[in-house]
Amino acid sequence: MFNIPEKTRRTFLQLSAAGVGTLSMSGWMKVLANHAAAAETPASPKVSGPAKKHKSCILLWMDGGPSHKDTFDLKPDSKGAGEFKPVQTNAPGIQISEHLPKLGQLMNHGVLVRGMSTPEGAHPRAKYQLHTGYREGQGGLVYPSIGALASSEIGDPNSPIPSFVAISSRSYGSGFLGAKHQPLIVTDPTRGVEDLKSTASDKQFGNRLGLLEKMDEAFKAEYKTEVISDHKIAYERAVNLMQSKEGKAFDLTQEPSANKSKYGSGKFAEGVLMARRLVEVGVPFVEVGLGGWDTHQDVFEKVKSLSGQVDTAVSALINDLKDRGLLDSTLIVWMGDFGRTPHINTRGPKPGRDHYPKAWTLAMFGGGIKGGQVIGKTDKEGATVEDGKVNTQDFLGTVCEVIGIDHTKKNETAGGRPIQIVEKAKPFTKLIV
Repeated sequence: MFNIPEKTRRTFLQLSAAGVGTLSMSGWMKVLANHAAAAETPASPKVSGPAKKHKSCILLWMDGGPSHKDTFDLKPDSKGAGEFKPVQTNAPGIQISEHLPKLGQLMNHGVLVRGMSTPEGAHPRAKYQLHTGYREGQGGLVYPSIGALASSEIGDPNSPIPSFVAISSRSYGSGFLGAKHQPLIVTDPTRGVEDLKSTASDKQFGNRLGLLEKMDEAFKAEYKTEVISDHKIAYERAVNLMQSKEGKAFDLTQEPSANKSKYGSGKFAEGVLMARRLVEVGVPFVEVGLGGWDTHQDVFEKVKSLSGQVDTAVSALINDLKDRGLLDSTLIVWMGDFGRTPHINTRGPKPGRDHYPKAWTLAMFGGGIKGGQVIGKTDKEGATVEDGKVNTQDFLGTVCEVIGIDHTKKNETAGGRPIQIVEKAKPFTKLIV
């Protein structure tokens, strides 16, 4: 057995906190063997060609599935119209909920996809399909999420900061793409990524990493498993992040208080603000979650409250990106598991709406798209897509094309099986770009 000094153990835990919390801690691995030398020797300038331009994506995941009839596709004359009034936006002919007034004045930057129609009505299966483009269990594989694909296809492999960050959200991971494209999960944006700064000197830190290398060699001599490689990748990411200036993007205390207040309060507001900071330092994909949308009961009070959070934070994000010249290069997607039933149920003392994947709405802003548009149309009850039906593959193919990913490309699994990024997609990109 190894006798691990307390200071070394503390450094190990700091590395773990810096972005590898989702991985097992059952092994030891080599970490940047040349770290100590790099800390003392100036780096040679890198020579590279022009950087390939791509766009970033911020996915705002409304966990539980928001009611389309109470947010972006109101039907005031229908049987299950609900309590909210539609109001005119700044885009001619487009009306949305009265509880999204700030977004209404920014609809010239947005596209409402009212023609969404998807096959899964159970939360886990719906989330999996909308993140990956594949149905759970299909082909016996675990498929990569859109965030992992963005990391793989348009992420900078030399960046010290991960290319896929999930904030306050149980996002889906890298599947067969491997540990390199796993999301860095930030549970609490207020706390950010803790322990990014080592208490040790550069020399001490290098020595401790050297000890981990020796432990790794001993471990590998006894066990033969791929988890060693996964851990090596995870710790390299952690060390790079600890040493980088980009890591400051996770520290919301560095944001001017006046600008911070524009986003509102709470974890979602802080997560959206952090997403903007991460896009600024080059992260191509950030997911931010807001739960509470599974409104089987008390739908109107809950959606009113949630809409207020969305309206304040997302409008601030759009304006902030615009002011910084980043709106055209950042696609914002607002969506959830599915929609809610067009009728109102009679469960409990307060009415609600149940799961409904047959017809629902998502919203897109920025990314260089032509705003002030609606894709798809539902019937007078909001129950069926009458025109412009969009399925999961069509939508994900569109996102890929907007941010610079070839959705027809095939990636190989560990067994050499080619898997297309998005199969059978009919993107509606030409309608919005």
